[in-house]
Amino acid sequence: MKKHVIVINGPGGVGKDTLCAMAAKHFKVKNVSSITPIKEIAALCGWGGEKTDRARKFLADLKALTVAYNDYPTKWIAKEYEDFLLSDEEIMFVHIREGEEIRKFVEATNGEAITLLVRGGRRFHHRGGAYGNAADDDVEKYRYDYVFYNDRPLADTERVFVSFLNRITKEHQ
Repeated sequence: MKKHVIVINGPGGVGKDTLCAMAAKHFKVKNVSSITPIKEIAALCGWGGEKTDRARKFLADLKALTVAYNDYPTKWIAKEYEDFLLSDEEIMFVHIREGEEIRKFVEATNGEAITLLVRGGRRFHHRGGAYGNAADDDVEKYRYDYVFYNDRPLADTERVFVSFLNRITKEHQ
């Protein structure tokens, strides 16, 4: 069985987690984020799980500090990738925001990981403007392998996204 690693990214609130949950109904999915270990550290500092602009900046800044100190997020996600390779899971979605971090992870998989940008449509509140942190503000600056437009009615999204996944995984057999 060929395993597929997909780095998934997009602006906050565009439906990335919903798409991953839909995929999990059709494939054995592992869904991880490079921010997970940072959230654990942030919780020790009083962060309560909120998704405000201030909280997003705090998480992005904390992640940048750990990257600069010992590249902890990449080391953590690489371990998750190693575990995935030993599992019976078929698709691993990896949420990484920053272009340089995406590049490092793709290299850590020897180029096996493919990258996917999710863009939203009318049903998503798009506020235009910046979030105030590079992780969110620079999402579009990376050159992704694929773009998925999450712009259909929710009732149609699962079918369309699963079809999209079938197509791109066949291209990477």
